[in-house]
Amino acid sequence: MSVAVASVLLLALLALFLGAGTWIFAGLLLSGAGAMWLILDFPWVRIGAIATKVISSSAVSWELAAIPIFIWMGDIIFRTDISERLFRGLAPLVAKIPGGLLHTNVFGCTLFAAISGSSTATTATVGKITVPELRKRDYSMSLAAGSLAGAGSFGLLIPPSIAMIIYGVLAEVSIAKLFIAGIVPGMMMAALYSGYIAIMSIAFPHMAPKYDGDVSGRAMLKGLGELVPIATLMFVVLGSIYSGLATPSEAAAVGVFCAIVITFVTGQFSVKLLVESLMNTLRISSMICMLIASSAFLSAAIAYMHLPTMITEMIAGLNLSPYGVLLILAVLYIVLGMFLDGTSMTVMTVPIAVPLIMQAGYDPLWFGVYLVIMIEMSTITPPIGLNLYILQALTERSLGATILAAAPFFFLLCLGTALLAVFPQIVLWLPSAL
Repeated sequence: MSVAVASVLLLALLALFLGAGTWIFAGLLLSGAGAMWLILDFPWVRIGAIATKVISSSAVSWELAAIPIFIWMGDIIFRTDISERLFRGLAPLVAKIPGGLLHTNVFGCTLFAAISGSSTATTATVGKITVPELRKRDYSMSLAAGSLAGAGSFGLLIPPSIAMIIYGVLAEVSIAKLFIAGIVPGMMMAALYSGYIAIMSIAFPHMAPKYDGDVSGRAMLKGLGELVPIATLMFVVLGSIYSGLATPSEAAAVGVFCAIVITFVTGQFSVKLLVESLMNTLRISSMICMLIASSAFLSAAIAYMHLPTMITEMIAGLNLSPYGVLLILAVLYIVLGMFLDGTSMTVMTVPIAVPLIMQAGYDPLWFGVYLVIMIEMSTITPPIGLNLYILQALTERSLGATILAAAPFFFLLCLGTALLAVFPQIVLWLPSAL
């Protein structure tokens, strides 16, 4: 069977099951089983045996242990006053930069992302504090919503990142190196966002009124003190990974312990907080693990059809430049981002995308960061960009206005991916230096 026919049949199965509203993990399982039956003519007994073997092996990967533990750490912090401390700590530090308190969105999301790993949690946690404060001070709600939409996605890029863990497991790339590789691109994107805010604030002064609070040296020192809990957690988690003292899973466990200690020290610990954070962690982790297991089965079906090899050979036959391959993948991810969440996009595309980019001469480590930025775009891409709906509720603006506010930051993400493509050392320099 030709690659075109096999691809069309597989896409038709995915469209049928996912379009019918089937749970994504079930749709992936049914599509894989259907492809094996229709395209490969495998008997159902063999399909069942393959499913059992693949799903059981994919679900016991040690690297996956980091996912629920990092989610638990982030959920504990989500239920504390860390976001309030972030705003109080950052306000006097950024007040004199053009754009003033709008930069608390960017820097606050950057810092919170380093202990969350989740885009939606980062957006909601930082936004619930900064939006009311910015509205009270007559800051532009359009620029506030846009900067939150873009910076909130840092939960996927700034380590520890759940998206990077999933990619690392699927693509067999070192998760510790992925975490290191995300630092410089994350700082680059934060600089692009803050630069845009500063330019807009200089061009349109009414969008960012001057800060009327205390910006003395004493206020700045007090602000730094407010950042101690989050800085401590970042140092413990990331420092243990980068120093080689702990694996990502072990560092996550240390992070949970540190987060619980912070709740004790700040007087916010309760049995209710612990139970609610555990229950939410169980729900989210179960969803992610089911997606990974079902995607592993779909990947097995794709491998049995030799689809990655055929697609790689077909695209290689087109004699596209490496940039041409990236452009095709970028369009694919932008379209997928309109309909799927980041985890689903990752588990569905990695088996085919990684061979393509390796054929084009790119490092899989570099592609992991590129992929995460493409997934970041999906969080602010209508119609199902989750950050858009969170911000619509926080800012009490229409969805259309929220989409327009996020548009400049979507294009800044596009600029960021272009810079990574032209200068891959932005990603690869730090992992190779350590």
